[in-house]
Amino acid sequence: MLSTLLKTIVRSVAVGALATTAMLQPVHALDVDPGDYTALPAGTNLAILYGQHAQRNATFGNGNKAPGNNKLDSDIGLLRMVHYMDIGGYIVDPQFILPFGKLKAKGDLGPVLGSNSGVGDLLVGATLWFTKPGDKTHFGITPFLSLPTGQYNKNDPLSIGENRYKLILNAGYITPLSEKLILDVIGDVTLFGKNDDIVGGGSAKQKAQYQFQSYLRYQLSGTTDLRGGVSYTTGGKTRINGVDQNNKTETFKFNVGVAHFLSPTQQVLATVGRDTSVENGFRENARLNLRFLQVF
Repeated sequence: MLSTLLKTIVRSVAVGALATTAMLQPVHALDVDPGDYTALPAGTNLAILYGQHAQRNATFGNGNKAPGNNKLDSDIGLLRMVHYMDIGGYIVDPQFILPFGKLKAKGDLGPVLGSNSGVGDLLVGATLWFTKPGDKTHFGITPFLSLPTGQYNKNDPLSIGENRYKLILNAGYITPLSEKLILDVIGDVTLFGKNDDIVGGGSAKQKAQYQFQSYLRYQLSGTTDLRGGVSYTTGGKTRINGVDQNNKTETFKFNVGVAHFLSPTQQVLATVGRDTSVENGFRENARLNLRFLQVF
């Protein structure tokens, strides 16, 4: 029998696989791509399609690798629509992110967890900028609300949705360090609602989780940049029916990539990365993120 704790860990990994700005992520909170906190003129619209493939080859508990061949792959897509507008002299960008995809367990977990696919939880939010389009430095704050609209079944070891609300408060800062080098710094906190429909009955709660991201971008030209960054996620202990699971998140990861404008209104982006250390949960040994952005 699969334990309640392992099911909780697996679902938290699913969340991480979905988080871009990330999902999730996870557990990774809400990953942000370098440049996302650039304020654009009012009236601008963005249609963004993400594709994310991640492979996980081990599970950890309190920093110790669990025995066995424990693998979990995810193939996640995200559709994101963004509209920039001016409200009282401030740039604001109402948006939504709709995840969808597939989770598939392998190795020793394959016969137990199997696979599942579907649509994930819808995220809605908006960034408020305290800087203007055209500024060299940008700073904004984004609240996201994750709605429990995705595929979820307490009897499925793998579910795309979480069956709970989440509030994610994100803040991003961008500044040039030189003519060609740009620094992005992002931080967020995720507050979790309660899941009242877990396997075996009862409910699950989770403490706040924090993520810090930092990236450097080097402009090869006016249309192409190289980028690399690191991320640290902490917090997020869970309690199941009042019992502390002692599973605090403590994850470091890195990624490197390239972004290129095919035209003034079309950009493609590709990054690769992996976790470098994991305290609790699955470890990602390989991740590929692709993104296509259309300005209209």
